[in-house]
Amino acid sequence: MAENCTRKLIVEICNAKNLMPKDGQGTASAYAIVDFDGQRRRTKTKFRDLNPVWDEKLEFLVHDIESMAAEMLEINLYNDKKMGKRSTFLGKVKLAGSVFVKAGEETLVYYPLEKRSVFSQIKGEIGVKVFYVDEEAPPAPAEPAAEQKAETAEEKPKEEEDKKEENVEEKKEEEEKPKEEPPKEEEKPNPPPAEASKSEDTTAAATPPPPPPEVENPPIAHKEEASSTKVVATKSKVEIGKSSQLVINELELRSLSGDHNRIAYDLVDRMPFLYVRVVKAKRANKEPACPLHAKLVIGTHSIKTKSQIDKDWDQVFAFDKEGLNSSSLEVSVWAEEEKKEEQKEGDAATTATTVVVDNCLGAVSFDLQEVPKRVPPDSPLAPQWYSLESEKSPGNDVMVSVWVWTQADEAFQEAWQSDSGGLIPETRAKVYLSPKLWYLRLTVIQTQDLQLGSVSEPKVRSSELYVKAQLGAQLFKTSRTPVGSAWNEDLVFVAAEPFEPFLVVMVEDWSNGQLVGQAKIHVPSLERRTDDKTEPKSRWFNLVGAENKPYAGRIHVKACLEGGYHVLDEAAHVTSDVQAAAKQLAKPPIGLLDVGIRGASNLLPVKTKDGTRGTTDAYVVAKYGQKWIRTRTILDRFNPRWNEQYTWDVYDPCTVLTIGVFDNGRYKRDETGKPGRDLRIGKIRVRLSTLDTNKVYLNSYMLTVLLPNGAKKMGEIEIAVRFSCSSWLSLIQAYGTPLLPRMHYLRPLGPAQQDILRQTAMRIVTARLARSEPPLGQEVVQFMLDTDTHVWSMRKSKANWFRVVGCLSHAAILARWLDGIRTWAHPPTTILVHVLLIAVVMCPQLVLSTIFMYAFLNLALRFRYRMRVPHNVDLRLSYVDAVGPDELDEEFDGLPTTRSPDTVRFRYDRLRALASRAQTLLGDVAAQGERLEALFNWKDPRATGIFVVVCLFASLLFYVVPFKVFVLGSGFYYIRHPRFRGDMPSAPLNFFRRLPSLSDQIM
Repeated sequence: MAENCTRKLIVEICNAKNLMPKDGQGTASAYAIVDFDGQRRRTKTKFRDLNPVWDEKLEFLVHDIESMAAEMLEINLYNDKKMGKRSTFLGKVKLAGSVFVKAGEETLVYYPLEKRSVFSQIKGEIGVKVFYVDEEAPPAPAEPAAEQKAETAEEKPKEEEDKKEENVEEKKEEEEKPKEEPPKEEEKPNPPPAEASKSEDTTAAATPPPPPPEVENPPIAHKEEASSTKVVATKSKVEIGKSSQLVINELELRSLSGDHNRIAYDLVDRMPFLYVRVVKAKRANKEPACPLHAKLVIGTHSIKTKSQIDKDWDQVFAFDKEGLNSSSLEVSVWAEEEKKEEQKEGDAATTATTVVVDNCLGAVSFDLQEVPKRVPPDSPLAPQWYSLESEKSPGNDVMVSVWVWTQADEAFQEAWQSDSGGLIPETRAKVYLSPKLWYLRLTVIQTQDLQLGSVSEPKVRSSELYVKAQLGAQLFKTSRTPVGSAWNEDLVFVAAEPFEPFLVVMVEDWSNGQLVGQAKIHVPSLERRTDDKTEPKSRWFNLVGAENKPYAGRIHVKACLEGGYHVLDEAAHVTSDVQAAAKQLAKPPIGLLDVGIRGASNLLPVKTKDGTRGTTDAYVVAKYGQKWIRTRTILDRFNPRWNEQYTWDVYDPCTVLTIGVFDNGRYKRDETGKPGRDLRIGKIRVRLSTLDTNKVYLNSYMLTVLLPNGAKKMGEIEIAVRFSCSSWLSLIQAYGTPLLPRMHYLRPLGPAQQDILRQTAMRIVTARLARSEPPLGQEVVQFMLDTDTHVWSMRKSKANWFRVVGCLSHAAILARWLDGIRTWAHPPTTILVHVLLIAVVMCPQLVLSTIFMYAFLNLALRFRYRMRVPHNVDLRLSYVDAVGPDELDEEFDGLPTTRSPDTVRFRYDRLRALASRAQTLLGDVAAQGERLEALFNWKDPRATGIFVVVCLFASLLFYVVPFKVFVLGSGFYYIRHPRFRGDMPSAPLNFFRRLPSLSDQIM
């Protein structure tokens, strides 16, 4: 940004809704005071209105543009004391500077009003638009007139007097509250003694006149008199010092996720690297310029720089010290000189050819035992001139710096790395970001003036139309309606920034399949909304038909970008991000997630090298939220050590971190020049809610990949995870808040529609990341996002069935225990149950307290047996070993199938057999409910008559017999001794089984 530019923050106070009445007459006269960066503005007062509308724009000057994200905007609502008994607090809203957007991107957002103290009675919400404008700096303002200074001096004591009265009244209210719950301290400190005495003197000297009832955006003054300039300067200096300190801490916390230099690398091992920076060379003689390059030799390692003419190389090389097999480093400089050679052709003819010959200008050697070690926070080592030793061309120099440090060096990321193949882009460590996704809602209302032909024609009158809309590769259409009818249907798309230029809306005739006309809607200029309180504006668009029909009618639609939703691009059970699309609804992070990817061990070979031996070029991809990280590729190692550490901001603890290991096949190309495919090695998931805060989990996890011939263990990965949270209160509050943004509950999407949109979002993310440089392969993104969760699998069906059985097993255990009590399998236990039943009947008020106390003691005793290590993928739970090869082959078969007709017929018959059992189970469940419904609908008159008589006698019986006696008698009857029990089913059960159902009416 240019230095002569200034930034203004515009805060538009639109309206408020459902405020708390505070004037003693059932209403409130509200006004807003807005504070930002030491500046204060005030709106006009809206009298006797619980839903006031201001529509006022307040301007603030941003003093420091870089630290704007760390500033806080505070909006306080008050009831005007001139219209009531006292000035009372109506609520406040605090907004972080990180949610401010540029002009043109702002939307109306309703924020719930917050309390100032524990005893505040606050309700309602306020609608605000906040955006900033960058403009050229205006000329220096002239000195204010004497009248403005006098007005400022009058307004200042008036505000301080109002604050004093509000503090006194609040103290009175707090004294009336119980003493067990002391109120919180006021957020704003009292003014310094100098200012307080000054305001008292000014108030005593002259009483300011009452302000007019409505003032158009008066800026509340902050200027002091000349006599107190020194005090004010001291105060402002202290405030600036405090705010700058807070800004630094806040920015450091937020920049940890993207700044590798700040990471302490405390979760991984320090890997020593030998760094060599070759800057440039200098020749002694003035020869014609020719390309120069430097060559580095350490044992079997030999690498050279780029060839440059009159330019610096300035390249850094990082050699893994554990892989070095020499104790010296040699740096030599070579000149690429052209020489002409004459060759004879026949007896007399000769030809001259130009040959490029490398001429060594000299070399310099370094003993690796004497290389200095850099210790941060030292600055990078400055390169020095070294003389090149050469007998042929002495006097040449090279500028080199050599030092030893770990992977934490800032030069490591851009350096040539010996363990990852040098400067190959596909083997470098990278950070990717998923595109920002929005839901685009198109509401099709109606059409008019369609050019279909003569209206008198019967074919035209009976035509049915439908609307089809296309955004990129997404295509949705409405239902069919007759000509002249309205649709009023919503079509929802997934739009990714940067947006597709146009949304194409087409009207087609279903009877003949012809296109009536189409219109284009510019997507980037669509309205963006964050809630359902502001309806998008409807618009008419002209339809363009064929070449001979420039006007084919018009269509009435509403279109907007929904920022109040979170676009799901992952499976629901492994989601890692629940933030809304709109920046205005962003919440501050509650913690940090540090992940140290240390290494892998005992990896199996997945490909062959030179056709002779197996090899693996492994790298790791981790995904959390919108941030993807990819480690460097360690070439040709079965026990690679990455030792890379990354950090994410955490906004919700109930999210999942996904880590996958892959073999790099893209850095090599085939004969046609196309890159290969990356192969899967394994994947693990870590749910953050299972981690203790501020604790390091260092564990090794088994890597298992599912292949058509079964599950295969590919090795182990060692990672370290730490979930840091500084505020327990915010972490606990997160468990009580909705998982998804508010719009998911106000206007929910259907399950089928949500599944379609999720698959669409996955395809968009996959395509965008595949177009990055270097690309993140399509097979990698699909494996990380679990794009095949919706595909039919016999293995997953069995796993889900046994999961249901496992959840119901606790109920089955309870039923077996009750049956043992009922049959007196263990007489002492049955006798104790009799005593417990008597205690429950006699003291029913202790039932709930006893149940919760038992739950407390049971859970407290189980705490010592809690899970110590985060769970990995469970092979037994996944049933990978309990399915046959044909079922696994069916799972890997795509859509449409590519198997033979006999195989497909066999699988279809197997699926029919499984579905028949599920069909029978569903029918039995439905029959039970239909029998109960038939009892009340007189489908069997005799059965219903018997039930009516029983109900009559039961009402008389319960009128006479106390309820405690009935419960006690029923309990004793249920657990009576088997000697008094028959072998046949009971009469009520026989009666229920004889009731009719609808099974006999199904064809």
